Amino acid sequence: MKGLIQSHACSSSPYSSSSSTFLRPPCLTSTSRNCKFPLQLPQAMCSSQRIYRCSGVHMEACHNSYLSKNHIVARFSWGSSETQSLFSKQSLNKLLLPLGALVTSQTQLDVSNVPIVDEDKIGVLLLNLGGPETLDDVQPFLFNLFADPDIIRLPRLFRFLQMPLAQFISVLRAPKSKEGYASIGGGSPLRQITDAQAEELMKFLWEKNVPAKVYVGMRYWHPFTEEAIEQIKRDRITKLVVLPLYPQFSISTSGSSLRLLESIFREDEYLVNMQHTVIPSWYQREGYIKAMAKLIENELKKFGSPEEVMIFFSAHGVPLAYVEEAGDPYKAEMEECVDLIMEELEKRKITNSYTLAYQSRVGPVEWLKPYTDETIIELGQKGVKSLLAVPISFVSEHIETLEEIDVEYKELALKSGIEKWGRVPALGCEPTFISDLADAVIESLPYVGAMAVSNLEARQSLVPLGSVEELLAAYDSQRRELPPPVTMWEWGWTKSAETWNGRAAMLAVLVLLVLEVTTGEGFLHQWGILPLFR
Repeated sequence: MKGLIQSHACSSSPYSSSSSTFLRPPCLTSTSRNCKFPLQLPQAMCSSQRIYRCSGVHMEACHNSYLSKNHIVARFSWGSSETQSLFSKQSLNKLLLPLGALVTSQTQLDVSNVPIVDEDKIGVLLLNLGGPETLDDVQPFLFNLFADPDIIRLPRLFRFLQMPLAQFISVLRAPKSKEGYASIGGGSPLRQITDAQAEELMKFLWEKNVPAKVYVGMRYWHPFTEEAIEQIKRDRITKLVVLPLYPQFSISTSGSSLRLLESIFREDEYLVNMQHTVIPSWYQREGYIKAMAKLIENELKKFGSPEEVMIFFSAHGVPLAYVEEAGDPYKAEMEECVDLIMEELEKRKITNSYTLAYQSRVGPVEWLKPYTDETIIELGQKGVKSLLAVPISFVSEHIETLEEIDVEYKELALKSGIEKWGRVPALGCEPTFISDLADAVIESLPYVGAMAVSNLEARQSLVPLGSVEELLAAYDSQRRELPPPVTMWEWGWTKSAETWNGRAAMLAVLVLLVLEVTTGEGFLHQWGILPLFR
């Protein structure tokens, strides 16, 4: 059966009805004409009916108006044999979903003509970081960022200081951050680009016969995730696909957004009853990989000697403890993503040397290595003369690409002896990329309301899906129990000592904040930073 499914096309033929809640397995949703065995069930018995055909296997399912609404009549045929059975919806889903997983793990489905055959209202929620649109937005944006416990983690005893600490840090960092945003036009273009991606995604979905609405929910700035959810409720969406715009999963990006969604879902009766699924990461999808390879290929052609260019993948960093202690899959997914892109480039006869480093680290703790700035200096010392930067963890232009890479790292590279510098643009609305995201959404629809999280380590063309709660439990169940990144003291001018110095400084800051909050006096009050609400 496996061989037959892999080697033959499948098709689906809808036979009316609006009331069915039958979930189509992915292997049965493409629309080839290579069907060989139609079956007929008595139409009079069915309040709704679907017929699905695969070469070698045929299944017909219907709701019977005389049976419980929780059961389905299904008929299967294999060659000349045929059986008809009564299944509960739950047992039928369990039977079909492994078949879908089998096919999607081996093939990229043709989903261009998948029909929507019921009256469910489908929504797609794009999740992203968000960014200040004006210079006046910078400080409140930073406050929202540092108020997130997934960004700054305080000991349980001091969690009540999360907001005062966020206010303190955001005020201190705002002036320098404003300079950065001023250098790229006075604000982040992230919202405009994400809105454009949402519009293009919706166009591709409609072209593929999926009339879905696409929403944008930002984590730290407008439109906030809460605002998007309210619009989803007003539109009476019944099936929701949650799609973080982060190719690779991390606790601090997709995980933070999904945790916020989880808290929103738990408090709202409408959302509790709304079927949904999450695509946690999609870095291994063929369309994404090909789009990235094409952008790299185009930029290499701009160099005088393309074959001599070092391809420099720069990813956003995360604290090392996230990976080593909390089980964050970010590093593994990032490394696999780079390997897949280089494999695609090799198919295009591009065999340049390459490396991967991590940027944007902050604070005293150790982050994923190697660091981007240190790696650039080392490459210059080794005699590398041409460097092509690839922002591998970003699909939209924003402060990390336009200022950190284009300005800071470029200047560092030129000072380090690198003579020729180039940078691959973010994907934005690149058609191959957006079309592939649309395919990912369509492939996930059969799983809406029927979770498929049995193997989160699988690397399938359709990424493992699941509910918000299940995914969070699987990815970072020990998040609250993170031990310190460094557990042994080392004397002297060492990284361990620097870490402990940083902790001592943080403890001192916490003590000062406690005194400020409890006494109502101090330099924060004198500067007008506290009280927070006047």
